[in-house]
Amino acid sequence: MKLKAPKPNATFLIILCFLCSGFFRILENGDAIANEIGGVTDAMSGKDAGDMVAQNCPAPFEPQAMVAAILEREASLDAFEQTLMDREQVLRVAKLRIEDQLAALEDAETRLAETLAIADSATERDLDRLTSVYENMKSKEAAAIFETMDVTFAAGFLSRMRPDAAAGILSSVDKSVAYAISVVMAGRNVGAPTE
Repeated sequence: MKLKAPKPNATFLIILCFLCSGFFRILENGDAIANEIGGVTDAMSGKDAGDMVAQNCPAPFEPQAMVAAILEREASLDAFEQTLMDREQVLRVAKLRIEDQLAALEDAETRLAETLAIADSATERDLDRLTSVYENMKSKEAAAIFETMDVTFAAGFLSRMRPDAAAGILSSVDKSVAYAISVVMAGRNVGAPTE
């Protein structure tokens, strides 16, 4: 049994080409690289070599300064964290106060709605009673009162009355007053939506 040699991989061939290209470039430019290295060595052997080393080398490591800087930064972060915690506490307290005020406001709104409902109910009862009184009066006596009322007010009462009682009062008032009351009553629902 014969073993077959594996076929070269395309990636392997590309890498091999790059390596050969680099090798040939180094051979062509070898003299230039050697001259450059020699120039640096000559420059460092001169009297400016100390200055050149001083410029290119980092400052000596000072562990005490580094530790002090780290401790200072840690203290700054601790102070900032404490400030954030204080602000968070202030916000928590403000939120609780707002929630309490909202609850009190909702309670006051509920009580006000109940009071208004009671007042509306009482007002409606009073208007019903007064309307009943005007309906049971003699038409001429009621007409004398209606002639002294504001036209809108009189129209409101007449629209609540039974039609026969309202007709009796309206026929007993002065004709100009009756006309004005009729116009107000007819115009009350003119602007109301029909759908």
